[in-house]
Amino acid sequence: MASTMKPVRSDQRQNKSFRSHGRERRDEADGTRKQGQRSSLIYGVLPVLEALRAGTRRVDKVLIADGAKEGRLSEIIELCRSQSIVYSRAPRDVFTRYVEHDVNTQGVIAFSAAADYVDVDAILETKVEPALIVVLDGVEDPRNLGAILRTAECAGVDGVIIPERRAVGLTDTVAKSSAGAIEYVKVAKISNLNRLIEDLKKRDIWVVGTSSEADTLYTDWDWKRPTALVLGGEGGGLHRLVAENCDLLVKIPMYGRIDSLNVSVAAAVLLFEARRQRVSQA
Repeated sequence: MASTMKPVRSDQRQNKSFRSHGRERRDEADGTRKQGQRSSLIYGVLPVLEALRAGTRRVDKVLIADGAKEGRLSEIIELCRSQSIVYSRAPRDVFTRYVEHDVNTQGVIAFSAAADYVDVDAILETKVEPALIVVLDGVEDPRNLGAILRTAECAGVDGVIIPERRAVGLTDTVAKSSAGAIEYVKVAKISNLNRLIEDLKKRDIWVVGTSSEADTLYTDWDWKRPTALVLGGEGGGLHRLVAENCDLLVKIPMYGRIDSLNVSVAAAVLLFEARRQRVSQA
């Protein structure tokens, strides 16, 4: 990460600018993908439940393990019935056709259309003022991305932007780790983060990066301003040029022997500080 803080710009900038009747069937799920069809697995009670509640992508079939007793399975079954989605029961060993044997599915898998990305403009043009956007610079662990999406949804961010290369995308593991948040958070991919940063500046959005060596504490930044929070990847942090292009860098002080937080934990600390400041102003 960069060790210096760039000067803050002035407040004013020029604006440049499968569907069937819902019924239980005693059979084994056919998870075969039709050629050319993008499909995805959602597993775990909460992620499947949120996918059904949200209705943002097509769910073709839900597979429930024999003997599964999770209380919320009844709600999943009721949602399948009300939405005419086929649900099937099957022995647990059938589940290993679709996920590794050590994956905890909590006894439920949904076969759905893959989660879709949006264009960056879909985030920028529908943002709620003051904007709060998350930009990720090379997060590669799907569990971290899922956790960040969960935090972003809970904090009410406008969207999350990730790079096309050297970063994890919207995988099944990300969906599970997000606990259903992937159904609600807009996620865009961008080819050039530095160009994005320049565009954000032209739109009067402050670009705030993170660095353990920054001079400014995260609590000292005025998060009531339109802000894009830029978080670096595991281990390496922000790339040098990305850090240099940020308006400023902030740090979360550490009081123990470890010098940094996991990126998903840092995201939670920073985003909820932003939310705290904005709520206190209201």
